[in-house]
Amino acid sequence: MRAYHFLRDDMESGEGNEKAWVIGEEREITGDIKLCQRGYHSSPSWLDALEYAPGNIACIVEVSKLVDKDSTKQVSSRRKLIDARNAEHVLREFTCDCAERALRKAKVKDEQSWNAIKVSRLYNKGEATKEERDAAWDATRAAAKAAAWYAAEIRWQKRHLNKLMARLFNE
Repeated sequence: MRAYHFLRDDMESGEGNEKAWVIGEEREITGDIKLCQRGYHSSPSWLDALEYAPGNIACIVEVSKLVDKDSTKQVSSRRKLIDARNAEHVLREFTCDCAERALRKAKVKDEQSWNAIKVSRLYNKGEATKEERDAAWDATRAAAKAAAWYAAEIRWQKRHLNKLMARLFNE
């Protein structure tokens, strides 16, 4: 079954002490598998996977029969890394898109919030410094989180992130 997962930028998992993953590699854990404790975790959507992302490496994975699941994550005994890409620019674009949408819907006129998004977009294109981006980043993340409170926004975010990730993976 196809699923989604994020790895740290060094291709290692966020938890445990496993070696870095390699595209095409399949791993299996034997013994007791338990959600949030032991096993290979993944998510049914990119937005769900993003909630647990330890880094920017977006992964398409194939997992064995699910042992357990909840609404945003699942666990299995086997996982194969089908493809992986650094999604840092896509994730920043997604955050900016969500923040802009939230500010528009809330009819926010505060220039600081709009400027934070502008600086993040400039940084994404290599036209702003890391220091400028860092100063603006918290404002864009806060505005994007504001949009997530609405179920309609979550549906839009899920569709929009799927579209951006499909572009990243050339799908």
